[in-house]
Amino acid sequence: MRSNLVAAIVLIVVGLFLLASNLGWTNMNLGRLILTWWPVILVAVGIGLLFGRGK
Repeated sequence: MRSNLVAAIVLIVVGLFLLASNLGWTNMNLGRLILTWWPVILVAVGIGLLFGRGK
């Protein structure tokens, strides 16, 4: 259940970033943002897997 919630939140956040970019509300480049912060995504996934194994 927790992984479904995390996946849903990630999809919502990515969708909001894309929508804001398409509507011209922000000039953020999502590709550049991902290229800069991809290691954080790996760390977050690893921490999630580590704490999820206790179930």
